[in-house]
Amino acid sequence: MEHNSNARPEPSDQWAIVELFGHQRIAGRVSEQTIGGCAFVRVDIPAFEAAGTEPATQAFTKLYGQGAIYAMSFVDAATAKMVGRQLRVQPIETYELRRALQDLPALGASPQLDLDDDDRPF
Repeated sequence: MEHNSNARPEPSDQWAIVELFGHQRIAGRVSEQTIGGCAFVRVDIPAFEAAGTEPATQAFTKLYGQGAIYAMSFVDAATAKMVGRQLRVQPIETYELRRALQDLPALGASPQLDLDDDDRPF
């Protein structure tokens, strides 16, 4: 079998810059993943070291349905990592109420919780 050195890798598993609805972009290694019979575009975002005032980011994976994607530009690994380093996308952090309340005084706000049942809509 003849090997064509000019052939591009299969688009089902390569590096890309993914443009999402809502004016968001993400860059990483893309592949296809099926969960529960539904196909998703899987984007594996690499970790990046701290640079200047920018904090380090951890590696993570996001799955997107086809309706969330506006465009996808297939690029080499170096280009995707360069763009990813500039974007510095972070995974979603778990919301912790206690931590948020502790941070309020540092931001100049005073936490006031009204636990009176009379104001509840339901």
